[in-house]
Amino acid sequence: MSDPKVEAARIEVERSRAQLLDTAKLLQQRLQPGKLSRDAWESAKMKGADLAEDAVDAVRKRPYTAGGVVAALALFIAREPVMDLIGKATDAMTSKKRVAKAPAKAAAKIPRAPRKPATAKQT
Repeated sequence: MSDPKVEAARIEVERSRAQLLDTAKLLQQRLQPGKLSRDAWESAKMKGADLAEDAVDAVRKRPYTAGGVVAALALFIAREPVMDLIGKATDAMTSKKRVAKAPAKAAAKIPRAPRKPATAKQT
């Protein structure tokens, strides 16, 4: 004969074991790579949608500020081509000044021969 307390403890152990195995099966299902990636993708989509909605609201509230930020960001991204363009423009402006001044200086340095009066040909 077995003691009723021992028998009750065995039943409790079997019930706890079954509950533990059910929990382990549930965790295995939740932790499958496909399920994890789907959940992560869905979460990222929801966060991205929320972020986009917040950005649209911010632009609607402050359109000039948003335009300034976009322009500053565009200038930062395109800083190399912009600097090249500015360099070319300043070079072109300074070279035009030099060309305009160069003939006047050259003319002043070169002495001219006196002109001879035109004579009529005798035939």
